[in-house]
Amino acid sequence: MNSLGLPPIIQGGMGAAVSSWYLARTVAEQGQLGVVSGTALETVVARRLQDGDAGGHMREALAAFPYPEVAEHILDTFYLPNGRDGKPYRPMRRISIKPHTEHDQLTVAANFVEVWLAKQAGTGKVGINFLEKLQTATPAALYGAMLAGVDAILMGAGIPREIPQLMTDFAQGRAGGLSIDAERPSGMAAPVLTFDPKESFGVAPELPRPAFLAIVTAEVLASYLARNEVTRPEGFVIEHFMAGGHNAPPRRLQDTETGYGPLDEANIDKVRDVGLPFWLAGGRATTESVKEAVELGAEGVQVGSLFALSNESGLLPEYREQMLQAAREGNLRVRTDHRASPTGFPFKVVELPGTVGSEATYKARPRLCDLGYLRSSHIDEAGKVTYRCAAEPESPFLKKGGETEELQGRMCLCNGLVAAIGLGQERPDGYKEAPLLTLGATTGDIEAMLKDFPDGWSARDVIDRLMAGVTAAKA
Repeated sequence: MNSLGLPPIIQGGMGAAVSSWYLARTVAEQGQLGVVSGTALETVVARRLQDGDAGGHMREALAAFPYPEVAEHILDTFYLPNGRDGKPYRPMRRISIKPHTEHDQLTVAANFVEVWLAKQAGTGKVGINFLEKLQTATPAALYGAMLAGVDAILMGAGIPREIPQLMTDFAQGRAGGLSIDAERPSGMAAPVLTFDPKESFGVAPELPRPAFLAIVTAEVLASYLARNEVTRPEGFVIEHFMAGGHNAPPRRLQDTETGYGPLDEANIDKVRDVGLPFWLAGGRATTESVKEAVELGAEGVQVGSLFALSNESGLLPEYREQMLQAAREGNLRVRTDHRASPTGFPFKVVELPGTVGSEATYKARPRLCDLGYLRSSHIDEAGKVTYRCAAEPESPFLKKGGETEELQGRMCLCNGLVAAIGLGQERPDGYKEAPLLTLGATTGDIEAMLKDFPDGWSARDVIDRLMAGVTAAKA
């Protein structure tokens, strides 16, 4: 263990509940850092309740929520003992730069639920992964995770300079604010979204402060965050562009298969010179690559794809098996799509029939934005705020000031990722959302795993393989 008390293996926080509480609990039980995904958890938990809450896990965790009247209201609103019977999921309020007490309460409770369930591993360590780009979702979600005693906060897809202070404020029982990167007139200050626990729950107890691990891609950003005590994290995950999900944009688009090149490789010697613990991520899922990471000075590695394809993952088994079968046949294809995400960040897309990663399925989907997690905020001279998403219908997007070229190739990540875990919306006209799948680009790691586990593997099998590298490096 390092000075943070965190283990060498960090399970990636993938998708919307692909890194579910069950996967994170399993990893934590094995002595490593299990990580739940903090993306869209209020939608995930609300939809699990509407589907009848199989196993009763949501209700079990809500019974432990310290504000029973809020938990009761959530159950009254969303819980359907017999499920939906094919009806659409209840519409959700979309996040915005203005706080909304009822939605904030749901967000806090949902993040509490996921972390609390994972923490039932006992003494195991549990983290939660957030996207910096989802700023308007972060304050209440972070508070909910801390309320459940989360051990580590991980955040990438942006520059998380204000997160350490936000965590400190919440730990000390204060309201916390986060500046929102809204497009606004020159000279206008960035709006600040504040979450005040007293407004939502009447009290604001002091809470344990978890470790903060910033997910970065370059030594320059690591050095920038570390030089100031207000922005300094407790450690870093240094993520290579081969990692799945969102990637940082290349410094300059290259004429390569991924669009990345040598300029996008982190200088590990300089990362080590920053002086904070770090883990390496992206293409680090073999025994040999883990050994190399530790020898380079890393505490260990963060791994996503092998855990995403494990038996305990939140992916629907049929999608997991579809990807494994493609890997068995040597046909698993993952592309770095520089247009897919409305955020403008590159995104790894798995190309499989029947998923949004296939051109036919993508084109057949009507443009629609009803979850809105990736909407951007725009403020005019009068202070009026509008929200737009490059995956929404063309007409309203253009009316709100969007440009036609921004629409090309954009995918609805929100609905696609939620569909991948079996919580996709079913429209009144019978249309069902198709899944969007993401993995890291180093599919050879998956093919190698299949040689030893041709019928699939458990999270423990993944940990055993990775820990062999840690042991070898320290021998």
